[in-house]
Amino acid sequence: MNIYDHIQELRAELANCADWDERLQIEADLAGAQQELAFAEAEFDALFADEPPH
Repeated sequence: MNIYDHIQELRAELANCADWDERLQIEADLAGAQQELAFAEAEFDALFADEPPH
């Protein structure tokens, strides 16, 4: 499963979650996955940038 699909799955789980503890865990997992996606996108963008990232 790629990271984008994983994020979509976590969002769907969060929308249907009624248990508070499970909701907190899903939110944490979602935040981590979104951070991972942002990092991967930044790395990809850096490959095509004129200047290296700072």
